[in-house]
Amino acid sequence: MGMPHRVERTNTQDRGGLFHSFPDEEPVMSSRKIAAATLLSAGLLMAGNVAASEVSGDITVVSDYLFRGVTQTDEKPALQGGVTWTHDSGFYVGAWGSSISWLSDSDPDVSSQVELDGFLGYAGSFGESDFGYDVGVNYYWYPGSYPSGFDKADTTEVYVGLSWKFLSAKYWYAVTDLFGIPDSDGSTNLDLSASLEFADGWSGSAAVGKQWVKGVGGTGTYAFWSVGVDKSFDSGFGIGLSYNDNDLIGPDETFVLSLSKSF
Repeated sequence: MGMPHRVERTNTQDRGGLFHSFPDEEPVMSSRKIAAATLLSAGLLMAGNVAASEVSGDITVVSDYLFRGVTQTDEKPALQGGVTWTHDSGFYVGAWGSSISWLSDSDPDVSSQVELDGFLGYAGSFGESDFGYDVGVNYYWYPGSYPSGFDKADTTEVYVGLSWKFLSAKYWYAVTDLFGIPDSDGSTNLDLSASLEFADGWSGSAAVGKQWVKGVGGTGTYAFWSVGVDKSFDSGFGIGLSYNDNDLIGPDETFVLSLSKSF
C-alpha cells in the first residue's frame, strides 16, 4: 500500500507459505498392513483437519481505496477481493488484492496498477475471557515494471493485536522499507477501533490511528480517523458508508461508499 498503500492491507495480510522404514526381518504382509493402516490414519487426520477449518472471502467495490487515511486510487473507485483459510486452532492464511493508481500516478514509467497482499497469523482468546489476541505478518506486493533506480514499494510488516469485546488495538512494525520510502524500515503504525452490531444486520464502527514513518523527518508522522455504518444482508451482500480524514496538509475529508459480496 502506499504512502505517497493501504496498510494490508492483506497480505498476511503473511503470504509466506504454510509456508518409515520397517525392519528387514518383518514379514512382507505385515509391512503392507502397517503401511495401509498408516495411510488410512493419515487420510482420517487430513479429513479431520479439513472439517476443523473454513474458507471465507469477499469481493468489494469501493468509491475510493483508503489506506491509513491516504487514497491509493487518486479518489477514484477500486475493485477489491480476498480469501482467508482459518483453522479451528487459530491459525490462518490468506490473500487480498486491490486495484491502485498511486504508483503510476507518481511516475508514468511505472506500470503497476494492482496491490496483492499475502498474510499469515494466529489468533485466539485468553482462556474463557473476552480478551483476544492476533499476531502475524503481512506482505504487500506491487507487480509491474519499474524504471531503473525506482524504489519499489514491496513491503513486509509484522503485527500484534489485542481485543476486548467490541474494542481492538493493533500495532504494525515494518521490517523492510515502508512502501518504497528510503531508510524507512522500523516504521510503525497503531490502530484503535470499536465496532458494534445492531439489529437487522446493521453495524457501526469508529477508528483512529497514527503512522510513524522513519527516514522522512517529522513529515512522516500523521494521524487518521474514520466513522462508518454498514448493513449486511442474508444473501451475503453488504453496503457501507464511512467518513474519513487525516491531519496531513490539504483537504482530505472523504466519504467512501462500498458494496460487497461475501462467501
